[in-house]
Amino acid sequence: MRRRTGAGTTLLAMLWSALVCAQTAPQSPQSASSASNVLAEARTLIDAGQPRAAIAQLQAIDSGLKDASVEQLLGVAYYHANDPAHAIEHLSAVMGKLASGSPERREAAQVLGLSHYLAGHLAEAIPYLEEVRPLVEGDVKLAYVLGMAYAQTRQPDKARDSFARTFNVAPASAGAHLIAGQMMNRLELEDLAEAELKAALEKDPKLPEAHYLLGQIAIFRSRLDEGLRLMREELAINPAHAMALYRIGDVYTRQLKWEPAMAALQQSLWINPYFSGPYILLGKAYSKTNQPEAAEEMLRRAIGYDPNNKSAHYLLAQVLQQAGRGEEAKREFAIAERLQESGIRN
Repeated sequence: MRRRTGAGTTLLAMLWSALVCAQTAPQSPQSASSASNVLAEARTLIDAGQPRAAIAQLQAIDSGLKDASVEQLLGVAYYHANDPAHAIEHLSAVMGKLASGSPERREAAQVLGLSHYLAGHLAEAIPYLEEVRPLVEGDVKLAYVLGMAYAQTRQPDKARDSFARTFNVAPASAGAHLIAGQMMNRLELEDLAEAELKAALEKDPKLPEAHYLLGQIAIFRSRLDEGLRLMREELAINPAHAMALYRIGDVYTRQLKWEPAMAALQQSLWINPYFSGPYILLGKAYSKTNQPEAAEEMLRRAIGYDPNNKSAHYLLAQVLQQAGRGEEAKREFAIAERLQESGIRN
């Protein structure tokens, strides 16, 4: 089954360096001026990609001088150190103390929203990201994260609007529905994806990629005849769609229709010879039609493009075993088993 992936930790571009002087604490050996200098040095370290060093400096400030500005910058530093949990802890504690509209509040809201997102707290992330969005209209990274959060909390209209901002298309356009559908499909939200993709085709029946994505969903749900029809409809719009041809070959393989499967897979490879998938399915088809040499050649090519594909190694081992080449088969079975244990999915 497909697995989604979380957003990467490089989504936030640094905003600006805005410092608030620490309050005076006469009983402390550190002065407010020295604490302010530490803040400035910590900001420089964060900007230079050294957030851990910044955290160490900020933590060394005397407790009597650790005001909201220190906690805010600690939260920012922890975010850039890929530690969203501590970023949330420090920023949540000071959000109410940061002046509305200030640079500190703006940065804290953006970082807190992104930290919640990375921690999987999608509902908590959205209000902070929404707070910042009007202030950074051109920030496509923030729009993307907000779109993903809306999608995963099943708010398709808001998700589509954010994805439209991300990719610079009109929110009500067929293209916006297509992009939203593609993103939702990646997140395994197939019901939402289908609705978006069908809406895209209602607005533009010849929109490239929409039939293909709907076909993918149909095949994933084992609606093979429907998937086959949709892939052919995609090819009517784009005859050079190598992945649609590959999916047609996949359907025919599942239906044990080896001849049409081999034809579609070969067509896919003529368009894109650098993807291992068609080689693997061709290897299987040749093996099932008693063509062991051709099967071995296809599977070795698949391994050449994707050495860590356990399915290719396993199928090759079976072909070699059937050919009486026991030692070679044993090696390939061992590789497939090692890849299985390592958790690599193919």
